[in-house]
Amino acid sequence: MGEAERGEAAPRQAVTYFCTNSHRSVITFSVEANVPESWDCPKCGLPAGLDSENAPPPNKIEPYKTHLAYVKERRSDKEAEVILDEAIQLLRSRRKSGEIIF
Repeated sequence: MGEAERGEAAPRQAVTYFCTNSHRSVITFSVEANVPESWDCPKCGLPAGLDSENAPPPNKIEPYKTHLAYVKERRSDKEAEVILDEAIQLLRSRRKSGEIIF
């Protein structure tokens, strides 16, 4: 299909973004669109900015935390012992009453 069949293309603007790895990315936006201050570099994934001299710093990467790590942040060892003792007592009482067979 040619231009005549599809109609006229909307006016566009090319915006250049720069990342800390010296990648230069040209992204095309509509003239009416609000151009974002930063854009993820399509080559390396780091944030890229409009200023070639002052590219935005890489995002701080938080290490993966396990469920246990989050629990340890919320509870002290003493609190954990109390909760564990309560759970064990409840389990033993349910076993004695026949609720739990194993």
